[in-house]
Amino acid sequence: MTDAPKFTTLGCRLNAYETEAMKELSQAAGLSNAIVVNTCAVTAEAVRKARQEIRKLRRDNPAASIIVTGCAAQTEPETFAQMTEVDRVIGNTEKMQPETWQRMAGDFIGDTEKVQVDDIMSVTETAGHLIDGFGTRSRAYVQVQNGCDHRCTFCIIPYGRGNSRSVPAGVVVDQIKRLVDKGFNEVVLTGVDLTSWGADLPAQPKLGDLVMRILKLVPDLPRLRISSIDSIEVDENLMQAIATEPRLMPHLHLSLQHGDDLILKRMARRHLREDAIRFTQEARKLRPDMTFGADIIAGFPTESDAHFENSLKLVTDCTLTWLHVFPYSKRAGTPAAKIPNQVNGATIKTRAAALRAAGDAQVAAHLKSQIGKTHRILMENPHMGRTEQFTEVRFDLPQVEGSIVTAAITGTRGAQLTA
Repeated sequence: MTDAPKFTTLGCRLNAYETEAMKELSQAAGLSNAIVVNTCAVTAEAVRKARQEIRKLRRDNPAASIIVTGCAAQTEPETFAQMTEVDRVIGNTEKMQPETWQRMAGDFIGDTEKVQVDDIMSVTETAGHLIDGFGTRSRAYVQVQNGCDHRCTFCIIPYGRGNSRSVPAGVVVDQIKRLVDKGFNEVVLTGVDLTSWGADLPAQPKLGDLVMRILKLVPDLPRLRISSIDSIEVDENLMQAIATEPRLMPHLHLSLQHGDDLILKRMARRHLREDAIRFTQEARKLRPDMTFGADIIAGFPTESDAHFENSLKLVTDCTLTWLHVFPYSKRAGTPAAKIPNQVNGATIKTRAAALRAAGDAQVAAHLKSQIGKTHRILMENPHMGRTEQFTEVRFDLPQVEGSIVTAAITGTRGAQLTA
């Protein structure tokens, strides 16, 4: 009996979603004795980790075929093709095509080209319909969008993902209905640039239209969550949903990147500092229990101490609770890599640590404020669940996995609440 392919996933939720689709495609094709590495390209460090992981996998699995795909494979195919440990490099479009896996299963060591990576910018559809979500038994992730039409100066991702394209609302709703029928109590909408959803569809609907449609047409869905969004692109219907729909979870992760207007302009972002502050204030006015996460880059080229202080201050000005801090990483092929005044590595490291410390302080304050409150908690395993604001809650007594438990918060333990 041959072994089913093994998968290693690096990077974002979208990669994890696509890994689930690749599992089904590769198994249907009959591929065996292979390891698939789904890479990330968001930083130079992510690419380095991918190479390191591939070398380790080869040492541990000398007889297996190693297939590399994902954003790093799309943006740097030759980097991986030159590795002696790698047998195949396939692009982000190719990895979602059944024929790719059928070819490899049919004649893996034969004459097929080692590199199968086409122009991602020519892709006009996304493969969000391939699987009915993935996740734990409690929460499912549904891809509704892929790619990005923006060209932030630091970002390589559009060259790995292509231009923005959307999964039609009807397809999304049908998927979510099936997930609810399977017992999922929460669905998370995912994409590369979620707030651009709909721009390529007839009538150009907005993300808020999709959210309202899901909540209306899937009344049995207890919880709908949105992953990362660009706050400057939030539409009126999404604000309306925040204000009026308790099934839309009060937690938003914002793509902010910086807190200084000059650096934001040099990043080619579409918002200014005051836009971010205004959005968080308006959202919290509509939904007082709203919490925010954010992506922030430390050490972007030309960032002075004063510029950085504006980023640090943004953490409290926007009451950001959950931070994803990225030390700036020079990416070949991006405009930011050509800016002459690069910040030195030691300074970047210090500034990233300061941002993380500010984030930790915000988390501690948030946890303390929840003591004595009652929350509806979605159980991810018998002893841990998450509140509607995505805060982890630890239970000493086991609960039913996948259920929504109403409980009073009794205290904190590390970065978790206790109930």
